[in-house]
Amino acid sequence: MSDQSRRSELLMPAGSLEKLKIAVLYGADAVYMGTPDLSLRVKSQMTLDDVVEGIGFAHAHGVRVYLTLNLFSHNKDIAKLPEYVDTVRKVMPDGLIVADPGVFMFVREHAPELDLHVSTQANVCSWQSVKFWQQIGAKLVVLGREVSYEELTEIREKCQDIKLEAFVHGSMCMTYSGRCLLSNFMAERGANQGACANSCRWKYKVHMKLKDGTVKELKLSEENMEMFDFFLEEEMRPGELMEIQEDERGSYILNSRDLCIMPKLEDYLKIGVDSLKVEGRGKSPYYAGLVARAYRMAIDDWYDDPENWSPEPYMKELATIPNRGYTLAFHEGRLTNYAHGYDNASNVSDWEFAGLIDSVEDDAFVISVKNRLLAGDVLEIVPPKGRKTIFIRMYEFIDAKTGKVGEAVHAGAKPTVRIPFSLFELEDPDYLRTAFPPLTIIRKEKALTPDEWQRMKLDQEGHKIEMGKGNPERYDAKRDALQTALDDREKDRTFRTPRVGTQGCCGRGCNGCLIFWHDPQYAKAREILGKRKQGEMLEHDGKTVAAE
Repeated sequence: MSDQSRRSELLMPAGSLEKLKIAVLYGADAVYMGTPDLSLRVKSQMTLDDVVEGIGFAHAHGVRVYLTLNLFSHNKDIAKLPEYVDTVRKVMPDGLIVADPGVFMFVREHAPELDLHVSTQANVCSWQSVKFWQQIGAKLVVLGREVSYEELTEIREKCQDIKLEAFVHGSMCMTYSGRCLLSNFMAERGANQGACANSCRWKYKVHMKLKDGTVKELKLSEENMEMFDFFLEEEMRPGELMEIQEDERGSYILNSRDLCIMPKLEDYLKIGVDSLKVEGRGKSPYYAGLVARAYRMAIDDWYDDPENWSPEPYMKELATIPNRGYTLAFHEGRLTNYAHGYDNASNVSDWEFAGLIDSVEDDAFVISVKNRLLAGDVLEIVPPKGRKTIFIRMYEFIDAKTGKVGEAVHAGAKPTVRIPFSLFELEDPDYLRTAFPPLTIIRKEKALTPDEWQRMKLDQEGHKIEMGKGNPERYDAKRDALQTALDDREKDRTFRTPRVGTQGCCGRGCNGCLIFWHDPQYAKAREILGKRKQGEMLEHDGKTVAAE
């Protein structure tokens, strides 16, 4: 079955105005965005003014814009709806993404001209649910990540006259389409209101409680390691023991690898899924641009020549983007053991964000540096349009503001460097000026620690096994190699900002933060925030504050 009459759009996240522009330039057909207070992303850097400018930029490039209003509302949120909906009516996005039935009803009543899209938070996993939302006015339904390809095919067959959207790339939640209360319980941050603390990414350790009531950490060593296995037993299934994999460093028992449907992308294109969604409003501009580029090339190439299409070249491109390892997740109907990362929750790649082209002069690029650059680094400039990248090895760096020449650039002070066109001996200056506009991404190879190299090898083997090409024995050997490498890793690391609510308030007034909204200590902060424009944060001398 193939439906090329329904050409799939590539839908990219836009967590800031800069990310929106980069996603548009690198090939998105549509973008989705929202302000922090009502969009399930409190870390979104979008103000309502940014939304207005972003919609104008996207529409000028022929790209659609969907706004997010997909929180599950509490009473305090209802008062914000009239102003938000009134603003949305003025900017006229191409769709408004909603999850809460009450919010859906409010928008239908007060702004009936807006196209309503049903968020993945609504947990739509069947054709019957799609028809329900269609009957009450939805124009598009975002299906839950738990929907298998077999189910998706049946939904498409039975729901021909409504648009369907499916996730193809990005972070996975360990629970049902984001309906998680771990963050509420452990950090007092409401996941379903956009303030998730990502508790599933934390490291956990087993402790034991002695008969006298004291709690001790169960320290594992080479001497006692073979004495223990750890299991969970569920009350209603006595005797069925589920093994917990943990060593002396603990375990990321709830941590999922990242969704990547690229190896099966042609399945989605064949049945005519209307919108292919990439997760990641909180990710970097580098992510927004290069993920868009990879899927743009893959989608276009399939439509041009579906018989000879292969995912391999696009997977190589996605490997340059930091990730937790890739998984097909629920594509086949159930998760495999290889969809989880028990050893680490960090994003890893042997490439990194070097910088962005800030401006193009008659004879040079001015580069905004994003990571440290050293003499001898090879920079790869990746164009928004076209597939030919160019490389240049840098032996010195010219400060764009002072003209001083040095052998290293440190990104902390937000430096800009000048790269003369004369250094590109084989390239035409006219080509450089036209093919690499402002916001062009520059990447470079990244030095990895031994355990990071082993992590990448393990992740790649797990993805191959899901595709039926890997080897379980080889996977186990690579996991042992990773454990050995981790033994030598420095352990004493701390976060700069709080990770759990009981450590204090960061002062952002996050929508789902129970501490901010209920602790008397922050009463003044709540009063101040109530007088601010929606999406505006509390700031004082460049630092976020909760109360004074």
